[in-house]
Amino acid sequence: MVAVRTFLNRMEADLASGVLAGENIDSIVQADDCGGERPSMWLSGVRLLVRPEDAQKADEILREVTAAAPDAI
Repeated sequence: MVAVRTFLNRMEADLASGVLAGENIDSIVQADDCGGERPSMWLSGVRLLVRPEDAQKADEILREVTAAAPDAI
C-alpha cells in the first residue's frame, strides 16, 4: 500500500476514503492513535493508503474533488 494523502484528522481521511470507495478504489485509513484511544497521537498525520496500481487514479480523483469543493476534504 502507498500513501496518496496525509490528513490532519481521521474524519477528513475517512471522507476521502469514502470518495475513493464511490469510484471502486479500496483504501485504508492509517493513524498512529492507539486504535482511536489516543487521538492526540495524530501528530504525524493520518494517512490514506491505496494499492500502488490505484495510486495515480486515486490522486486524480482527490484532486478533482478538492478543486471542485476545496472544503469538501
